[in-house]
Amino acid sequence: MLRTENRSGVEEEGERLTAEKLVRSEPCGFEATYLELASAVKEQYPGIEIESRLGGTGAFEIEINGQLVFSKLENGGFPYEKDLIEAIRRASNGEPLEKITNSRPPCVIL
Repeated sequence: MLRTENRSGVEEEGERLTAEKLVRSEPCGFEATYLELASAVKEQYPGIEIESRLGGTGAFEIEINGQLVFSKLENGGFPYEKDLIEAIRRASNGEPLEKITNSRPPCVIL
């Protein structure tokens, strides 16, 4: 378990967040979404450890402390920031983790 500080400067037990992403350069690429989510998480939990690794086959998966909480392959889109922050909050409080089932609509270029 990691030690982190929340936005109030209170030290607390931290979580390990792992995001598996596929990096693409087009406008709907996973890199921009990953960076957006990582920034939102870091803003809320500055001391959190975020690890990213390349995935494949359109995967974008998020684990908290080794437990899969989101899969783009299952949900068809990317998670909402608020849902990811809530999952981290639950983990930080020792509450059971649930899979994130809400997702943003996939990007469409016309």
